[in-house]
Amino acid sequence: MKMTLKTSMKIMRISTSNFFSKFFLLFILICYTTVEAQEAKIDTIPKYSFSTVQEFWEQMEDIFDDPNFSNANWGVVLQSLVTGEYFYKRNEDKLFIPASNLKLFTSAAGLISLKPDFRYVTEIYSNGLLDGSILKGDLIIRGSGDPTISGRFYNEEVTKIFSNWADSLIYLGIDEIAGNIYGDDNVFDEKGLGNGWSWDYESYWYAAPSGALSFNDNCVDIFITPTKVGNKAQIRILPETKYSVIINNVTTNDSATNIEIYRERGTNIVTIFGNIKEGSETFKTYVTVSNPTQYFVVVLKDVLEKKGIKVRGFAIDGDELSVPIDLTKNNLLFSHLSVPLRDIVKVINKNSQNFYSEQLLKTIGWQSSKNGSAAGGIKESKKYFTRMGINPENIVLADGSGLSRLNLVTPSQIISLLNYMYKSDYYTQFYNSLPIAGIDGTLANRMRKTRAINNVRAKTGFIGSVRSLSGYVYTGDKEPVAFSIIVNNFTVPLVLAENIQDLVCVRLANFKRK
Repeated sequence: MKMTLKTSMKIMRISTSNFFSKFFLLFILICYTTVEAQEAKIDTIPKYSFSTVQEFWEQMEDIFDDPNFSNANWGVVLQSLVTGEYFYKRNEDKLFIPASNLKLFTSAAGLISLKPDFRYVTEIYSNGLLDGSILKGDLIIRGSGDPTISGRFYNEEVTKIFSNWADSLIYLGIDEIAGNIYGDDNVFDEKGLGNGWSWDYESYWYAAPSGALSFNDNCVDIFITPTKVGNKAQIRILPETKYSVIINNVTTNDSATNIEIYRERGTNIVTIFGNIKEGSETFKTYVTVSNPTQYFVVVLKDVLEKKGIKVRGFAIDGDELSVPIDLTKNNLLFSHLSVPLRDIVKVINKNSQNFYSEQLLKTIGWQSSKNGSAAGGIKESKKYFTRMGINPENIVLADGSGLSRLNLVTPSQIISLLNYMYKSDYYTQFYNSLPIAGIDGTLANRMRKTRAINNVRAKTGFIGSVRSLSGYVYTGDKEPVAFSIIVNNFTVPLVLAENIQDLVCVRLANFKRK
C-alpha cells in the first residue's frame, strides 16, 4: 500500500464537493492501515501508526474540517491521562448539548454520593393484625426509587419480584387481605417527566416517567404477531393487565413492517397502528404508563390473586388519601433490596437507559437532603462536580439522562470528570459501566476489526442533530487517553458523524510516539 496520509488528505480536499465521494474517502481513511495490515498478512488488525503529537494534531484538523459539517459545531478534547498533554482541542470551552453523555455526570455523582454497594430498599407494611390467615387491614408498599423492579435481573420474568413477595406473605401465614393495597411514593416528587422533554416523546420507552414506586421501567411490553394479509395482527402485552387499554389498528400486509404507538396524554389508552409483514417474526415494542404508582399496585394485586392470596379491597395510589400514610403506626412485614448501584450504573451507561438515570438523579437528592426531585439531585451533584474542577455556574443541567435539549456542557468539563474518575476510588465501577467498542452496549457494532475493539470504553449520546462520544482509550504505547467528541447542529446523515468519531478513536488506538 503506497498511499501516504498526506496524499490521502490532499485527495479528500480535492473531492469535498461530492457528498458520496467524501463518504467513500472517509471510509478509505478508516480502512487505510487495515489494508496495509492485510498485505502484511496479520489478520485485519492494522499496524500501529508512528507519529508525533504535532503531526497527530494536524491530522485531527483535517478530519474535523470536513465540509459536510461546515454548518455544524465540533467540540473536541483528547488528553493524556499520564502527562496531561493534549493530543487535540477544538471549541473545548464552548457549551454543547451533550445528549446521553450527560449520563456520565449522573452515574459519576451517584457512585461518589451513594457508593457502589448502595441498594434501594422497598418496604412492605401492614396496618392491621393477623386473624388466622386473614390480614385485617391494608398492605402498604413504600418505595424508595428502585428502578430495578422488573425482569431485567430476573431472566426477563417481569413479575418475578411480585411473585416472590406473594411467597413471603404466604410464608407469614397470610392468604387473604381484608383491606386495600396502597402505594407510598412520597420520597420522590410528582414530576415524572424531565424538564424540557418534548411532549411527543411521552409514549415511548425512552421517556418513561420517574417515580418512587416503579415497575417494569414504567412501561408495558407489546408483542405484535402477523396473521394473514388484510387481517388485523395479534397483539399481546406483558404484564397481562387491564391497566392499559390497547386499541389494535395494526394490519398484516405482504410488503413491510411499520409500527407506531401513541398513548393518549394523561391516560393509559394506547393506540397501536401501522402494518406488519406476513410471515415476519413477532415485533416487540413498548409504551409508557401514566401514574407509575397506580400501575405498580394494580399489577401487584393481580399477581397476589394469581398466587392464591385474596384481596378484598382495591389497588390505590396513596396520594389519593386525604390523610397521608403514617408508617410509624404500621408493622414492617419484610423488605426488598435491589441489586447494588455498580450494576445499576451499567444499565445506565451501557444501555443508555434514561429511566434509570432519572431515578438515580432523584435518589441522589433524596439520600443527601430528603429532596427527591431532579433539582435536588442536581444541586447535590454539583458539589461533586466542583471537586472535579468544574465550575457549577458554567454548566446547565436539566435532567439526569440527557434527553432534554436544555442541558449544556463543555468538552473540557467532560474531560475534567473523566480525569477525576480515573484517579478516584470508583474508577473500576465507572469504567466497567461504559460500553466497549465492538463488544457490547451502544458501541457493540462500532469500531470492529480495528485496534479500538475491546479498547475504547465510551458513552454515546444521540438526540436530533446531536451526536456525542466520550470516554477512555489506550494508545499503541499503552498510554491512557480521555476523550470527548461532540457535534451539534449537523444536517448530514448520522453515520457520517459516527464515522468521524470512530476514526479519531481508531487513530488514538493506533498511535505510537516516534
